[in-house]
Amino acid sequence: MPVFAPSKRFDLELEMGAIVGKPSKGRVSVQEADDMIFGYVLLNDWSARDIQAWEYQPLGPFQAKATATTISPWIVTKDALEPFRASTPSREKELLPSLQEPGPMLYDIDLEVALAPEGKSETILSRTNYNVMYYSAAQQLTHHTTSGCPMRVGDLLGSGTISGPEKENRGSLLELSWGGKEPLTLDTGETRTFLEDGDTLTLRGAAKGDGYKIGFGDCAGTLRPAPAID
Repeated sequence: MPVFAPSKRFDLELEMGAIVGKPSKGRVSVQEADDMIFGYVLLNDWSARDIQAWEYQPLGPFQAKATATTISPWIVTKDALEPFRASTPSREKELLPSLQEPGPMLYDIDLEVALAPEGKSETILSRTNYNVMYYSAAQQLTHHTTSGCPMRVGDLLGSGTISGPEKENRGSLLELSWGGKEPLTLDTGETRTFLEDGDTLTLRGAAKGDGYKIGFGDCAGTLRPAPAID
């Protein structure tokens, strides 16, 4: 049963965020959705897993996701990422016609997650790539409009956790520690299953070309102690 107390299973989520640059009314196609996206950011969707486990049935994630969302300092425009377009993975089941892509809709962007305990050096927890996602931001935006919901300039769509096929590619501590059953050993010798007060999480990402790269800046945040509860 839930209690009012600081979260004991606080987590990160490695995500990309798509920024809407053109408004819409009614349903849009995948190509129209892609044309609507202005650019992309790194996104950390902080999550309280103990709260989430209680409320997601039947409420869905609410307070578990309400703490904060951290994004990178730079919005990298879609135009800048054009040379790095990548196709979504092979489909196990046929997509709805409305979600089928007219061309490559993902991007080849290397991503990593680093954790630094307070006053100590960081450990790289995970490395993956945005091109492992099953759905693109354009497909997500298309599906979001199927109810007729209008999109507005500046709306932010999170990709969901980006995790690859191997353990070192997982994009959250929930997955990296297998729900807390497999603690991670940091370079400092400490262990983590979930985040602790004072930990700094940094997401980094870059699209890498021949002799150059396009980065987003560090998407960083430090976990502070929960305020006292009256």
